[in-house]
Amino acid sequence: MSRGRGRRYNEPQLNKTKVLAVIVAIVVVIMFIFVIGGLFKNTNNQGKITSKDYVVAFKDNKWGVIDNQGNTVIDPAYQEMIVIPNSKNDVFLCTYDVDYSSGTYKTKALNSKNEEIYTNYEKIEAIQNMDENSNVWYESNVIKVQKDNKYGLVNLSGKEILPCEYDEISALTGVKNVFKIVKDGKIGIANDEGKIVLKPEYADLTNLGKDSKDGFIIKTEEGKYGVTNSLGELALDAVYDEVLKVHSNDMYVVKKLGKQVLVKKDGTEILNSGFDEITAILKNSENGVIIKNQNKYGVIKLTGETVVDVKYDDLKEGKSGALIAKDNNKYGIIDLEGNQKIEFKYNSISYNEAANIYIAENENFNNDILDNEFNVRLSGILIDLSEEKNYMELRQGDEYKYYNFKLEEKAQSDIFTSNTLFLSKKDGKYGFIDKTGKVIVDYIYDDATEQNVYGYAGIKKEGKWGSIDSKGNIVQEPIYNLEDYLKIDFIGRWHYGKDINMNYYNQL
Repeated sequence: MSRGRGRRYNEPQLNKTKVLAVIVAIVVVIMFIFVIGGLFKNTNNQGKITSKDYVVAFKDNKWGVIDNQGNTVIDPAYQEMIVIPNSKNDVFLCTYDVDYSSGTYKTKALNSKNEEIYTNYEKIEAIQNMDENSNVWYESNVIKVQKDNKYGLVNLSGKEILPCEYDEISALTGVKNVFKIVKDGKIGIANDEGKIVLKPEYADLTNLGKDSKDGFIIKTEEGKYGVTNSLGELALDAVYDEVLKVHSNDMYVVKKLGKQVLVKKDGTEILNSGFDEITAILKNSENGVIIKNQNKYGVIKLTGETVVDVKYDDLKEGKSGALIAKDNNKYGIIDLEGNQKIEFKYNSISYNEAANIYIAENENFNNDILDNEFNVRLSGILIDLSEEKNYMELRQGDEYKYYNFKLEEKAQSDIFTSNTLFLSKKDGKYGFIDKTGKVIVDYIYDDATEQNVYGYAGIKKEGKWGSIDSKGNIVQEPIYNLEDYLKIDFIGRWHYGKDINMNYYNQL
């Protein structure tokens, strides 16, 4: 997925209607320039937003930082990996003097001038988070700081937005921009603006859905569970033995006396029998809920009436009214009357709501792309799907083709509008053309990559990889053996690291 290029400062312009004389105009301009210059100088002391991207670099078993042109910003000199919370800000968090036997270490923050910033804190750390696939990422708007053995939050400009008065601050797993705060053994929630959403008065809490908009599951000191909305207001009384992460706008699945129950937000019980588990409330809740009995799945209405027999090995909703089902170790699609819409012949099926398509993998591990009426519209190997740019890339035979979410084929230039080079293949060799189709790089390479957001592309010759720039000039001769690497990508002479979860670039 493409990243934005960042924000640029607007060039100051003089309001000519206010000018009374040439000398006054000159003085005003000079003063304005000095003021703006002072502002930039002050901003540089902390973290500034730039048009650059900063990435972690690894060389000679040491860690540093480079920019998106491959220039060294912080020399690779650190034993521990440097953390960059936000690639657009020159705030680099370094860990040093690590004693693994005692678990002690020191931290500091540097800017792009290699100057130490946030010096009035004992420790400065990024807040680590993790998505549903266990991929690690860092919160990009705030940093955790420590003073007098208490924790607070600062933004990337260095402003303290939450005072250092908490025993611990941590991410709410999988949810951006909200944090658990602990004070005197009680837990609350703060957001990335420093606002206290829930005061620290709970024994525990977690997110109800995939983001904070769905609200939070709370646990009282008495061991009872309830729900608050995203504003911290009570949405479901804390009187239950458990609240599960299965909900709709006004209904929740809870546990009461060891049994799951579907309740309204006012506590009225809707369903309390006829199932072992409720695994999902359908998008149109009037259609009912997906239930599980003795490891088989089906659907019942809110009245308890069976809609889809409880006989499937798995059952999930795709588009409203359509169910992705598993039977005899194969996936297909049925409707709410149990009618088969897609034959049970796939290894897997998923529904992408943004694209409004189904992606099915067949026994040969190729993909069929189906529209919302269950017609197979495209086939191939799905290489990429970008909800940000509304396209998907499919490998079809020896060709790579691009389609929008209407499943219309598009030229590379329609998708990658800022690119100067486009990958092309001829007679079994790869080269690059421009938007007009003019050959810029001859067809001499055994393999190559698309131009990336930084303007670089990978080139492969005689089993080794190198890189070219946005004009097709060779930046790095093919010298790298990257056969064991899952991702081929370059920034100048730096190539992407072997562990793709660590997001760093390497150089010989």
